[in-house]
Amino acid sequence: MSLFQYEFMLRALVGALIIGLAAPALGIYLVQRRLALIGDGIGHVALTGVGAGLLFNQSPVLMAVAAATVGAVAIELIRERGRTSGDLALALLFYGGIAGGVVLVGLSDSSNSNLNAYLFGALTTTSRQDLTTIAVLGVAVLVAMLALRPALFAICHDEEYARVSGLPVRALNLLLAVTTAVTVTIAMRAVGVLLISALMVVPVATAQQVTRGFRSTMTAAMALGLFAAGAGIWVAAVADTAPGASVVVLAIAGFLVVAVLGALWRGLRRQPAPAPVVAEEPPEVVLHRS
Repeated sequence: MSLFQYEFMLRALVGALIIGLAAPALGIYLVQRRLALIGDGIGHVALTGVGAGLLFNQSPVLMAVAAATVGAVAIELIRERGRTSGDLALALLFYGGIAGGVVLVGLSDSSNSNLNAYLFGALTTTSRQDLTTIAVLGVAVLVAMLALRPALFAICHDEEYARVSGLPVRALNLLLAVTTAVTVTIAMRAVGVLLISALMVVPVATAQQVTRGFRSTMTAAMALGLFAAGAGIWVAAVADTAPGASVVVLAIAGFLVVAVLGALWRGLRRQPAPAPVVAEEPPEVVLHRS
């Protein structure tokens, strides 16, 4: 009897597949800008929104979207104006976000199990409303990342050149910040705020080892994210493990396999070819006249 005959498993599978496509599509731009860990920082800010939602009896998801968006825009403005380094801004998001979330959840009447669901994911408890939210926001992120790929690639590769070319650099940067916040929020249900960056970064890092161009890397990363999400849900259903952790473990396993195979292939190509065997000529015979 297939486990996917149950509606909650189908909802978990569909939600994971949507996130598996959308997260790497956004993550490739973050990796290009060397902001691979920004998902963690925004995820911690989203946790503050969850705590506020539980405290004031509002929707935790909507409050998380609002908090994550504010945090993402704030860090982008700080980075743009250069008043502090990107590492320091991320550190403020890390520590302030998770501390605020824990304090607000502690002040609410919610149990610790609710906090664990957002920290580590609870995809099998996804309701129809949650799935609708994931689908709408995930498709919106995916469409934006694909439709604006040339412009987003330009600002990630060389922001000054993009500005000289007439592109709206600030608007595109803010768009990346907002879509990162949205992706973090919808992925929070799947893998939790502690593992969000892995789903954004690991498929991209894996694809970079076997592809050359930006478009091919993006396509491969999305395919790898889709595979890791689907296979992770199947493994979680069969082995009774946490769905989010299973998805991330499979993604990392794929990275390690590709890295090892790539290293072996490069090692074989670097081996010098054996020198050709040259037959020795017979010694020259000198005839002496008597």
